[in-house]
Amino acid sequence: MAFELPALPYSVSALAARGMCQETLELHHGKHHQAYVTALNGFVEKDASLQGETLEAIVKRSNNNAQMAGVFNNAGQHWNHILFWQNMSPNGGGIPGKLETKLIADFGSVQAFKDAFKTAATTQFGSGWAWLVLTPSGKLACTKTPNGSNPLATGEGRALLGCDVWEHSYYLDFRNRRPDYVTNWLDKLANYEFAAAQL
Repeated sequence: MAFELPALPYSVSALAARGMCQETLELHHGKHHQAYVTALNGFVEKDASLQGETLEAIVKRSNNNAQMAGVFNNAGQHWNHILFWQNMSPNGGGIPGKLETKLIADFGSVQAFKDAFKTAATTQFGSGWAWLVLTPSGKLACTKTPNGSNPLATGEGRALLGCDVWEHSYYLDFRNRRPDYVTNWLDKLANYEFAAAQL
């Protein structure tokens, strides 16, 4: 069965007042994410060993495999974007008590978490992602991955939040100001309710 582009959990205009315009969402979801899904399906169609595999299994199997670099890039980006759309909300920015308590316990304060996340996002050279993960030790941590990689591939933990820092995520709204995009994402777009539900 072919992989499919998931529907957005909100309208393409729903995040405009929070700093992500309709054109950004239309291009990012309808063009960029769709291209990853289409390419991944092309790889699966040509390789019988991938047919019937879950997306997670394909990401893990193709990670660090030079012969499967194309598979990994597209599978990883499909996985990342499925999470990314859920990681934003028209009502984003509010941190529920359960998650706030955990952030304070593991980072010292909510602001310290945001600072660590922003550092991860802004120091990722070129294209990539910043993540809030629940590590195998049970502590929260902020990490970053290049290109289409993710915590599922690296084994760094379960991803609770993932912020896309490829330029197509923010260029129409913030031009080359990635730090401003990340601050806005954390304060106005991030769906902390979703992150708390993953804990």
